Amino acid sequence: MSQEFSNDIYTEPSNVDVNTLANLGPLTAMAGIFEGQRGLDIKPKVDGPRKQAYVERIELQPIDPVTNGPQLFYGLRYVILITKPEQVKTYHEQVGYWLWEPATNTVIQTLAIPRGQIAMASGTAAPDAKSFELVAYRESDTYGIRSNPFLEFGFKTVEYRIKVTINDDGTWGYEEDTVMLIRGKEDEPFHHIDRNLLHKVAEPTPNPLAR
Repeated sequence: MSQEFSNDIYTEPSNVDVNTLANLGPLTAMAGIFEGQRGLDIKPKVDGPRKQAYVERIELQPIDPVTNGPQLFYGLRYVILITKPEQVKTYHEQVGYWLWEPATNTVIQTLAIPRGQIAMASGTAAPDAKSFELVAYRESDTYGIRSNPFLEFGFKTVEYRIKVTINDDGTWGYEEDTVMLIRGKEDEPFHHIDRNLLHKVAEPTPNPLAR
């Protein structure tokens, strides 16, 4: 993604609106606490792809506006907890931020999982977009993917892609495609798919500056 910047890298924007919930662009409908009961995970196993159902709870709360000199972000801090149906032990946990940059119509997702892996994906969307897609590549110098040595050895993640769809009934859904090169099968990229539909169970809490 090519982008030109001003040589003035220090001057921050003036008159920033502190009400994050009113400035989230396409992320607006995602603010709050959501649950999904019918998630589907297609994961790699030694004998081939295996399907796994999952139950998800995701909390997305607004943060105060963030600046990098002239750059301005509004965003949501999130935590995801996923379990298998009828089980208590966490199947997947993830934390990070969804960020919206109004000046460039850029959406960013950062993510970290307790397998020793992080990623940052980006895409563009109109402020009122009902669907958008973000992508991260391992070889990228900016939006990219980093893994611990074992994952890099056995399950090398080369691409991460997430498509979000906002529905008129207040639900939203996603489909993720994590492309991995599995040791011994590097000529057959594996598409680790996750998808779910999320229903709101609680409203977001206003960010600190807006309370």
